[in-house]
Amino acid sequence: MPAQPKKKPSGRPAPAPGIPDGGGAAPSVRQLSEPVFAQPEPTADPTTFLVKHPSDGPAYKSIDALNKAHKIQPLPFPAPRGGTEPQLTLHDVLGGNAGAIQRITSSGQLVFHSTGDCGSTRGPQYQNEVADKMTADFTESDAKEVPQFNFLLGDIVYSFGESQYYYDQFYEPYRNYQAPILAVAGNHDGMLSPLAHAQSLTAYVRNFCATDFVVTPEAGGLSRTAQIQPGVYFTFDAPFVRILALYSNTLEDPGVIADPTIGNAQLAYLEAALSRVKSEKYNGALLIADHHPPYTVSKHGWSIDLLTQIDAICNKAGVWPHAFLSGHAHNYQRFTRTRSADATQIPYVVCGNGGHNVQKLTTSGTLRAPQVIQSAQGKDDQVVLENYDDKNYGYLRIVVTAAQLRIEYHPASDGPDTKTPDDQVTVDLATRELVHFAASDLGWPKAARAVRKLRQGQ
Repeated sequence: MPAQPKKKPSGRPAPAPGIPDGGGAAPSVRQLSEPVFAQPEPTADPTTFLVKHPSDGPAYKSIDALNKAHKIQPLPFPAPRGGTEPQLTLHDVLGGNAGAIQRITSSGQLVFHSTGDCGSTRGPQYQNEVADKMTADFTESDAKEVPQFNFLLGDIVYSFGESQYYYDQFYEPYRNYQAPILAVAGNHDGMLSPLAHAQSLTAYVRNFCATDFVVTPEAGGLSRTAQIQPGVYFTFDAPFVRILALYSNTLEDPGVIADPTIGNAQLAYLEAALSRVKSEKYNGALLIADHHPPYTVSKHGWSIDLLTQIDAICNKAGVWPHAFLSGHAHNYQRFTRTRSADATQIPYVVCGNGGHNVQKLTTSGTLRAPQVIQSAQGKDDQVVLENYDDKNYGYLRIVVTAAQLRIEYHPASDGPDTKTPDDQVTVDLATRELVHFAASDLGWPKAARAVRKLRQGQ
């Protein structure tokens, strides 16, 4: 891919006016015949928000009081389109671009990004640093290394997913990002402020679950079209990878995918999705993605019931993911779960430092990694904290081939020109064991041969 034009300042488009999230007529949208991602020309990063974000302290004070009275419960969500297993493909997201899919397949490799907790209420600086470094990944000497989409891990817009903040926290930071952006919803995307009249997930659904390629009012004067996900949970298929996306609801902790209030639709979905994996003998990389992490050593606790429900369905179907991606904890953490049943290994990766207030794992000292956080006893699996970063903002760069899944972690502080990850893990898709990555030949052997021939000629 050719180098991007040098960024230059230009006029910022006017943001959408504040749009009430509850009641009233639906806001108008502009429909297009095909999806649009980045702006035609890169523009300079803003230094301030266009829409001032006042303190959410009074709202959180009310929420704390409701929590103490045990009055905060998971919230119902709109049913997805598409039956028990809603499905979406990269082909759909690209507007039916079969040529793009063929190029990925022929290259033998797919690359995509992922990060979570990207929205910020304080200003655009840190999210811009992450977005700029991700955008720099589009400049590659080999086209197969270019990312094909971004899969956000929730908490896209703080503090309550309000429509008036979508421009500053989503559309403008990714205005130069040249690929589709999908997203699971986080607790802050569906939370309701007790001081506002709103409906849960309204702005998220409008901007990520549209039925057509439309430009929403939240995009302001920018060109990116809304995403066409079928709902808050769905299966996403791309060459070499299948992602099962779950909605872990609105509680601060723990994550909830099924209970008497919200029902068991996601459990039925997960069972159907895993059963299809088995019946099709699908041999690509299988990922599960949600917002709340099953394992974490930060201030957020484990989502034990969520993990127990997922494990039960995986056991029943006889199908396990190759990796599990989450956000929520505002840092980077990587765990290895070694299953006692068959010694297969599953990375559980937390990447919640996409722009919103990095948090230390502990306030007392520094954790050493790797270290065992759960020993294998009886039916328990061993869980090891392998690595973490609680000082920087960053993102995941994920590389998938027919044989391997590689998850890289890149902190924004390394700068946009650094292509080497600070952490990585590779899974063999067939054996489900952690292995050494089979590196690509990006031209150096050929260049070295040419140099040797040149020297021999001299």
